[in-house]
Amino acid sequence: MRFLRLMFATLLLSFAATHALAQQHVVYHFDDAATQAFKGLRNIRNHLDGDPSAQITVVTLGPGVDMLMPGYKDANAADYAAQVAALKARGVRFEVCENTMKGRGFKKEQFLPEAEFTASGVVRVAKLQGQGFAYIKP
Repeated sequence: MRFLRLMFATLLLSFAATHALAQQHVVYHFDDAATQAFKGLRNIRNHLDGDPSAQITVVTLGPGVDMLMPGYKDANAADYAAQVAALKARGVRFEVCENTMKGRGFKKEQFLPEAEFTASGVVRVAKLQGQGFAYIKP
């Protein structure tokens, strides 16, 4: 009986480990909203369509933070606020670099409600990569 319990526990742990490995963890790095917002948000949408279980974190810094501000428009004049809200509803995390905010004189209240904040965008990207996140820069 003890042997059966041990085998069952081993099987459960093996299944859990396999499931954890199967789930993708990805960081998307945006540092220029004007050239990256349109294609990057589309890539994330396509990524989730192909793998709905993927855990995606978007880290924005420098001019990349602009895409997380209400009313932001680039040459495509797309409605990024609606796209960000839709992706947030699918589990995507959107993070803004506080170093950038300080350097550009921004306040947290100036960003979309979906935005979260991280002290340093580059440190955050490096830490996520150290945790096994795949790195994508649109």
